[in-house]
Amino acid sequence: MADYKSILDKATAEAKDFVNNPSRMDALLQQMEEKLRQVPAIGETVSGLPVMIAMVKSWIKKEYEVSPKVLAIMAGAFLYLIKGKDLIPDSIPVVGIADDVAVLGLALKLVEGDLDAYRQWRDANK
Repeated sequence: MADYKSILDKATAEAKDFVNNPSRMDALLQQMEEKLRQVPAIGETVSGLPVMIAMVKSWIKKEYEVSPKVLAIMAGAFLYLIKGKDLIPDSIPVVGIADDVAVLGLALKLVEGDLDAYRQWRDANK
């Protein structure tokens, strides 16, 4: 456990620069999005999560306009993911996250056009 703690401590120290540099944080989110795409079977679905988070953060900062309907869909998906009242408990290996991925996938599908527009806006405003 100590080895993992030292690894996390080192990464945390390195990450402090990201906190005060929004463009570096945005680039990190994009790298995370790309890395998540590589996860077998569910990667393409979960790769949209960092984009959703970034879009909501841009809305909070009043940098980007998001419709109330889209915000509600994304917040609903976030709540489902973190509340832990799943149809299939997360404690069941492999299939435990299936319902989480399904809900996230549906939310992403419903806001796909909005996320594409946000990506274009984000890329144009780097």
